[in-house]
Amino acid sequence: MENRRTFLKTTAAAAAVVSRSVLGANDRIQMAIIGTGERGEQVHRAFTQHKDQVFVAACDVAKDTLDDFVTRKGKMDTYTDYRRVLDRKDIDAVMITTPDHWHSPILVAACEAGKDAYVEKPISNAVEPAKRMVEAVHKYNRVVQVGLQQRSQRCFIEAAKLVQDGYIGQVTHIVMPNSGSYATGPQGNSTPPESIDWEMFQGPAPRKPYKPSRLFWRSFYDYGGGIITDWGVHLMDIANYYMKADTVGPLLTSGAGAYALLDPDPEQIPDSVQVVWTYPKYTVSFINMNFFPTAPGELLFQGNVFYGSKGVLLVNRTGYEIRPTMERGLRRSAEPGDRGARGGRPGRGAALPPPRGPAIEAKSYREPRSYQTGTSEPPVDSTVAHTRNFLDCIKSRQQPVAHIGIGFHSSLPCILALMSIRQGHTFAWDEKTLTPKAV
Repeated sequence: MENRRTFLKTTAAAAAVVSRSVLGANDRIQMAIIGTGERGEQVHRAFTQHKDQVFVAACDVAKDTLDDFVTRKGKMDTYTDYRRVLDRKDIDAVMITTPDHWHSPILVAACEAGKDAYVEKPISNAVEPAKRMVEAVHKYNRVVQVGLQQRSQRCFIEAAKLVQDGYIGQVTHIVMPNSGSYATGPQGNSTPPESIDWEMFQGPAPRKPYKPSRLFWRSFYDYGGGIITDWGVHLMDIANYYMKADTVGPLLTSGAGAYALLDPDPEQIPDSVQVVWTYPKYTVSFINMNFFPTAPGELLFQGNVFYGSKGVLLVNRTGYEIRPTMERGLRRSAEPGDRGARGGRPGRGAALPPPRGPAIEAKSYREPRSYQTGTSEPPVDSTVAHTRNFLDCIKSRQQPVAHIGIGFHSSLPCILALMSIRQGHTFAWDEKTLTPKAV
């Protein structure tokens, strides 16, 4: 129970963080980037939109990637070992944009070193390292923002209020279609290039011989979680946000996967997956495909679909749309011998009465993007708003909008899904002991 109490303290959205006297409200926050790959560059670009920060150091195990980043972004001290970054007393916060298996060791060490952190999602690709992250943030009173930037985007915030205010009625199902797979074809072992520290790249993962495909790390259970953790965590985060489930895990998790397009590889996440999560009052399902293509100008059919008793909401990064359902009365009980209005079998109950019209009005919203509206309005960049919130919280010592507790409970269902697919079991989550159990 003590572990559970610690988690409850950490995951409470209103919890305050201990104040820090060395950084004034108008001071520039000195930062370091750990992981200078594609996502690292994207998040760094968002941070640079804010004038009250400066990046003074960069770190990556791939020397060529690191050197290229610094050449293009400006003068910074460079390191290939993150521990040398954390040794520096002049760095206030770190940005952790490494492969998923490195998130936990680096964040825990950053907390111990007194650093705040912006860490990409998922917070980890395994349960125990994720738990250690929550415990470290709580123990050392750090400000940590998880890269679940959809919580900082207008369309998601507006749609959340509609769901939580009951506009679409009671939500019973959440479906999360999203296309894509990160599985890669087979490659043979080879010698690591001199530009990468392969031993450091593997870090806490099991030791494996180098092959180029392993650098597409999201494909591999050892380093990532495929589409399930890369996109699934964003989708699950919105499900948790809207259903006010930021402090609980799923009762049951059941996943299935098939190597539909590639030869089976037990080290890689299958390219075709489906997952179902059970919560006390609703179910959530994920599938890595789009159900059907949409016409130009229509809202892309992927993201989160909330099925309520009054309407259906589709929300994604381009906007949201609510379509009302037709209101019906309750099904009446069958009388003995009643075959129902549509010829139902005796004793099976009568058919539903005819619909009485829509229960709510349709609603829609599109994020302003030049390619959609034909205007000069800039594209939405929720990461800019998300990094702004993080910098503000470093100064105020308040919890950011996607603090570590939220990151844990949005990552947890995806991690359990990976376990279910890989091990072939349904998993129950025990909230008292904070452990998964095969059932």
